Amino acid sequence: MNRTNQKTIENLRQVLGQTFSLYFQSQSYHWNVEGARFRQLHEMFEEQYTELSEALDEIAERIRALGAYAPASVAQMMSYAGEEASPAQSADDMVSNIIASHQTIADTLRQAISQAAEEADEVSAGLLTDRLQVHEKTLWMLKAGQK
Repeated sequence: MNRTNQKTIENLRQVLGQTFSLYFQSQSYHWNVEGARFRQLHEMFEEQYTELSEALDEIAERIRALGAYAPASVAQMMSYAGEEASPAQSADDMVSNIIASHQTIADTLRQAISQAAEEADEVSAGLLTDRLQVHEKTLWMLKAGQK
């Protein structure tokens, strides 16, 4: 493992944990959403967890490419995820919670991009920037739908 990239590796693990948590949150909301916006939200949550599933693989593989190990258990993965989102019953609460989760990852990503750039790890910075673009676009769409 390249010791100069240790902070970036830890940031990637945090992004991976938060992405895993959001993946499960999106999947759970997909299963449990009800109400007048059922179809719209059911499909949107499915799009999100599908995209997040692919992202999990990319992030974990980057950690491995840097010579470190990705989390090997759910408990270990969740140790990097931070605070878990509150359960939600209503569609409005689900949307509010998922907005907060996307915002948390976006904040983490901004810090991680700066760290990767500081460590001259352009590949990690690029991956993290691509992830930030996804979360920012999702935030825009979710917030626009609340107006």
